[in-house]
Amino acid sequence: MFVTAVDSDPRVGEAAPVDDAGRGAIARFRDVIAAYVGLTKPRIIELLLVTTVPVMFLAARAVPPLGLVALTVVGGILAAGSANTLNCVFDRDIDEQMRRTRRRPLPRHAVSPRSALVFGLLLGVVATLWLGFFVNWLSAGLALAANAFYILVYTLVLKRRTSQNIVWGGLAGCFPVVIGWTAVRGTLDWAPLALVLVVFFWTPPHTWTLAMRYREDYAAAGVPMLPVVASDRTVAFQVSAYCWATVAASLALWPMAGTGWIYPVAAAVLGGAMLFEAYALRRRVARGQAGPALKPMRFFHWSNLYLALLFVAVALDPLILG
Repeated sequence: MFVTAVDSDPRVGEAAPVDDAGRGAIARFRDVIAAYVGLTKPRIIELLLVTTVPVMFLAARAVPPLGLVALTVVGGILAAGSANTLNCVFDRDIDEQMRRTRRRPLPRHAVSPRSALVFGLLLGVVATLWLGFFVNWLSAGLALAANAFYILVYTLVLKRRTSQNIVWGGLAGCFPVVIGWTAVRGTLDWAPLALVLVVFFWTPPHTWTLAMRYREDYAAAGVPMLPVVASDRTVAFQVSAYCWATVAASLALWPMAGTGWIYPVAAAVLGGAMLFEAYALRRRVARGQAGPALKPMRFFHWSNLYLALLFVAVALDPLILG
C-alpha cells in the first residue's frame, strides 16, 4: 500500500502547506516583476513623458489624436526603459558603491547582469519596431539614436571621464521633445528647438544639485561629477548660469512657435521662481553654509516642478487659445 504525502500528514484535508507554497511562489514572482520594472527607472520615464506629450499638443495646435498619443507614450516607455536598463547593466559597479543606488535590482542580485542585458536589448528592439510601425520611422529612428547616445556616449565614455559628463550626456534627454513633435508632424522643424534647448540647459543644474547632496557617493564611486571636483561656489555659479540659459530658451519658444500669451507668461513666472531658488543656493554658499545646510535638494525638487509646469503650459496654450 502506497502512502502519499497528504496521507502521512496529520493535518489531512488542510490546504495550509499548499497555500503557503502558493503564496511564496506568488511573492517570488512579484519580486521578479518588480525587479525588472525597477531596472527601467519608472520615475525617470515619467519625466521624459512630461516633455513628450505636451509637445504633441503644440505640434497639433489642438488635442492630438489620442490613439497616436497612446501609441507614442507606449513606444516612449519601452525606449526609455531600454536605455535605463542598459545603463543599470553597465553602471552596476558604480551602483553597488553608492548608498542612493545600492538597492537597485542588479546590486542586490535580484536579476542577473545577463538577464538584464537581454531584457534591455529586447525592450529596445520592441520600442523601435513599435514606434516605426505604429507612429512613424522618423520617431523610431530618433528614439534609437537617443538610446545609442545615452549608452555609448554618456554611460560608457563621458560619465567616468569628465566633470562635463551631464552637460553633453543630457543631450539624450532632449530627444523626447523632438519625438513628440515628429510623431504628430512627421518632419523635423525649427519650432521645437527652443524646448530642446530648455531641456539641454535645465539638465546640468538639476543633476548637479542632486550630486551636491550625494557628493560622497559619487566620489567613492569615482564619478567626477562637478560637485565632486569643484567647490560649492563654482557649482552654485554654474547652476545659476545654466538657469539663465534655460529661462532664455524657454522664452524663445514664444516667437519661434508663435504661441499665445499663456505660455510666455507661465515661462516668465516659472523662470523667475527657478532663478530665485538658484540665487538662494548661491547666498547659502556665500554665507559659508555647507553639507545639508546648503539644501541643494530644495532646488532639485523645484527644478522637477519647473519642467513639469512649463510643459503643461506648452500644452495648455494651443488648447485654450487655439
